[in-house]
Amino acid sequence: MSGRVVLAGNVIADLVIEVPALPERGGDVIGTRTETTAGGGFNMLVAARRLGTEAVYAGLHGTGPYGDLVRAALAAEGVGALLPARADRDTGFTVALVDSGGERTFVTSFGAEATLAPADVAAVTAQLRPDDLVQVSGYGLVLPGNGPLLSGLAAALPAGTTLCLDPGPLVADIPERVLSPVLARTDWLSANAREARLMTGHEDPRAAAAALGQRLAPRAGVLVRADRDGCWLAVPGHPPVHVPGFPVTAVDSNGAGDAHVGAFLALLAQGLDPLTAARGANAAAASAVTRRGPATAPDRTELAAFLADDPLAATIAGLGKR
Repeated sequence: MSGRVVLAGNVIADLVIEVPALPERGGDVIGTRTETTAGGGFNMLVAARRLGTEAVYAGLHGTGPYGDLVRAALAAEGVGALLPARADRDTGFTVALVDSGGERTFVTSFGAEATLAPADVAAVTAQLRPDDLVQVSGYGLVLPGNGPLLSGLAAALPAGTTLCLDPGPLVADIPERVLSPVLARTDWLSANAREARLMTGHEDPRAAAAALGQRLAPRAGVLVRADRDGCWLAVPGHPPVHVPGFPVTAVDSNGAGDAHVGAFLALLAQGLDPLTAARGANAAAASAVTRRGPATAPDRTELAAFLADDPLAATIAGLGKR
């Protein structure tokens, strides 16, 4: 059996409202379309699960309409939950205003997922397996209550467990006392170019990948995602190499990073080497942006079809036959 992809982070509700333009302060505007879906780390879990890797949510979820939505979405994708529902509050949500130019403006109201307690961490730790791949996100580490607890969970993971850190856009706001223990334990760091720049000061993604590799433990690898240009991969003991992307016409880039991280971890869990897993993750992210929606990562069949005559297609298609 391959290891599981475990999200030690947040799955919340996304309330997406399309508007002609943002209202002025004190003003109002009529939305043209509204959709409520599961969001946060949900897209990463879906990307991993659709490629045939077991995926589980190790965060909190509440009791109420948003908690019900999150649990139903997880169940529909075959993703399990390690913790029971909190009875005293609902899951949180994000309001995303999307203007006519496609720009997204967010307001987040956290709920049950932001109230992690030591007992919750202990319950998650007791259910982890030695071959799990655990992802921690900067969105969780930046929270005053959750951050120190997630940092402690990451630092205490057994040696056989793989830890992946996705620092997120708020990485500069994570207290150093919280971030440092996570970096010291990280096996894989996956960041977009902006996040890598915030962590290193380097605009060039190759230089940022190299600098991040120097900041991590000698055993750790780095991925710097570069959108349509693919990614830069630095495996332990080697300089970064460019892994080309797949040219597509993007219609919705929301969730592309989650699709990349989820696919990379799923393919690692199924025994592929980091370079092959990175190429597969590039393809999964490219496929995802060609469709509209919050969770558009491909399954194995779709990813193999997207790759067409690329030799990687046969590898992806063969994963389900192992």
